[in-house]
Amino acid sequence: MKHSFGLAAPFLALAVAASAQGGFTRLFDGKAVVGQAFTLVGVTEANFKVLPEGTIAASGKGSGYFATKKSYRNYVLRFDWRYVRPEGLQRDTDFDGTSGVLLHITGEHKVWPKAVQVQLYNRDAGSIFGVGGVKARSTKDTLAQATAVKPVGEWNTEEITSQDGKIVCKINGVLVSEANDTEVKEGPIGWQYKGAEIHFRSLEIKEL
Repeated sequence: MKHSFGLAAPFLALAVAASAQGGFTRLFDGKAVVGQAFTLVGVTEANFKVLPEGTIAASGKGSGYFATKKSYRNYVLRFDWRYVRPEGLQRDTDFDGTSGVLLHITGEHKVWPKAVQVQLYNRDAGSIFGVGGVKARSTKDTLAQATAVKPVGEWNTEEITSQDGKIVCKINGVLVSEANDTEVKEGPIGWQYKGAEIHFRSLEIKEL
């Protein structure tokens, strides 16, 4: 089932001005309501709330994603993400919440579509692989990954660069993974979740 945010929902805020730093454009600023920026797939507005500081809080109930209406090909995408740490969690390796970024969604929006996913699963954040039968050859630095990802509950900064089928992922400034000659090279970008509350903030993109 596919839904679009109504105009009254602050979650749809799309900044028209570029970010002051580096020519990035904000995808969501948490304030201005200027149109329907995202498409909801598999979930409804009830699954989200916007916190006072402009953070998008996804409840973790159900499975789905929100995706840009616009398609992108060559760009630098960056955003912050964190899971809400469950009360009583002793070891991060026991945490089972998962999420991911769906790049270059192709064809019908559904759970799950054809796309390239950059993993946000806490145990494997930064891994790149194809979804829905899409081919993607990737490499990952497991040591860099282990040192880059912060403990459950803390904010992480993700930076993804896409250039004509090559995808590079950095977490907190550390190069974690790369993929070359991915099968799909252009399309909307989606943020998925299932099984745990996750927060997103500072979603912005710079087209190359």
